[in-house]
Amino acid sequence: MSILPPCPHCTSEYTYEDGSLLICPECAHEWSAHSLVEASDDAKVIKDSAGNTLQDGDTVTVIKDLKVKGSSLVVKVGSKVKNIRLVEGDHDIDCKVDGIGAMKLKSEFVRKV
Repeated sequence: MSILPPCPHCTSEYTYEDGSLLICPECAHEWSAHSLVEASDDAKVIKDSAGNTLQDGDTVTVIKDLKVKGSSLVVKVGSKVKNIRLVEGDHDIDCKVDGIGAMKLKSEFVRKV
């Protein structure tokens, strides 16, 4: 019996094979075993909300109003963020937002320009 990797979406350990796909019964996420092998060979690939691969120095736009924790400031929809830096962790983008300053953003709330 081969050991299957955990779900990349919810980290559930109960994944199973269905043909060439791996499926998570808890969150219904499906992915191919081939994409998992390619991703594990390289460094972690960070993608935006549209599925585009992000790199250091890219320019992105915010796709949702984001409240800044600990203040009354809000990063508005459509705000452009230039020269991003990718980092490890839950918030995987380090950047400076005009009018607010240095912040960390999640890649799921931005779209590459």
